Amino acid sequence: MKRFVITMFLAVLLMPVSVFAFGGCESDCMKCHALSTDEVKQILGKLGAAEANPLEVKMSPIKGLWEVSLDDRGNMGIMYIGFSKKHVIAGPIFEVETATNKTLESAEKLRQEQVRYLDVSKVPVDKALLMGEKDAKYKVLVFTDPDCPYCARLHIEMKKILAERKDIAFYIKFMPLSFHPDAYWKSQSILCKKSLEMLENNFAQKEVPKPDCDDKEEIDNNIKIAQESGITGTPTLVMPDGMLVMGAVDAKRIIELVTNPPAKPQVK
Repeated sequence: MKRFVITMFLAVLLMPVSVFAFGGCESDCMKCHALSTDEVKQILGKLGAAEANPLEVKMSPIKGLWEVSLDDRGNMGIMYIGFSKKHVIAGPIFEVETATNKTLESAEKLRQEQVRYLDVSKVPVDKALLMGEKDAKYKVLVFTDPDCPYCARLHIEMKKILAERKDIAFYIKFMPLSFHPDAYWKSQSILCKKSLEMLENNFAQKEVPKPDCDDKEEIDNNIKIAQESGITGTPTLVMPDGMLVMGAVDAKRIIELVTNPPAKPQVK
């Protein structure tokens, strides 16, 4: 139930919904109404979706509603919050005159704007946990958290890839999230032993021993790199060309992005 509500927000964007009409502001609504991202976080928390990250709040095509862009561990979506801040709507808004799905337009724009790149040459991998062959042609960085269920799903997809592709390797960079209280020491313990087996045991809900070393530099550096690069959630993959891909992407899509990456947007 914890993630049901936010899943509903993101899933119903293409489903038919009823038509809503709101009265209210006749001119500039921004003069009388405001909604901060902190307030959005509070609303999401009450709905059991505290891990979702609000990216932008702006006026919706319908007066009386805010349009909120969300990033839920790499899943981008749009929801609407009423001016009273007591009601939330998930579902598309259609413009009658043009028969245009305005929500879908906003979601597509959001996806395009969220494509970001990282300079992989500035990310050290000497202390990362390696999955695959060291001399593999394609190197993919993976920012992960031991207590992140989506990271466990991605790990399964990574194993599928390695079973059929020897030219792709994954360099695991531990980025324990602050709201997972055991994630930091688990990351430290796994890195102390450089043990993929310990990571897989952890994802299989098996007990992980406490760390037997004091080295925290790698984890702290990973967190710093993530913050500087705008990486806010796990899992996040960094493709060989530097493109950031968030979420538990399936094996087929990862291979496609690695071997046939999309053209980088032109810098204006």
